[in-house]
Amino acid sequence: MKYLIVGLGNIGPEYKDTRHNIGFMILDELAKQEGASFHNMRLAYYTEVNHKGRTLHLIKPTTYMNLSGKAVSYWMNQLKIPVQNVLILVDDLALPLGTLRLKPKGSAAGHNGLRNIEQVLMHNGYPRLRFGIGDNFPKGRQVDFVLSGFDDDEKPELPALIDRSIEMIKSFATIGTELTMTQFNK
Repeated sequence: MKYLIVGLGNIGPEYKDTRHNIGFMILDELAKQEGASFHNMRLAYYTEVNHKGRTLHLIKPTTYMNLSGKAVSYWMNQLKIPVQNVLILVDDLALPLGTLRLKPKGSAAGHNGLRNIEQVLMHNGYPRLRFGIGDNFPKGRQVDFVLSGFDDDEKPELPALIDRSIEMIKSFATIGTELTMTQFNK
């Protein structure tokens, strides 16, 4: 059983540790815990880890957020992974920090990375793990907010949230979307 786990983010040091890069941060921690390292491959940083007889192919697209669909489509085809075995890790303004939601499908909700994946795949029926980053920004300052780092009072919460995200990824790969949603979505 093969799974494609896609952490959304932007490459470059100026984007490291920003809210928009939480997908990269989750995969970096998962790879670290499993002793794996990423390699710069076609359209993405790539590595793989094994969990309970499943191979998790981890990618961090190098296409920048707005063209994430290009990397997702390429790696799905390259590895012959069906859409139900793809999981997109994405930041979500509509959820407060600390909220994690697994969904089997859904709208892009204004997220450029998801919008591009939807355009390239020509549907929105792919699982996604939405990581709440909150919406504590003045009107019209959304871009500045998602491209900023987490606040000092939020940083202590991140390690536990990232670990919980990793648990959800492993659960998704072993017991599937529905049971993982029942167990983790609160």
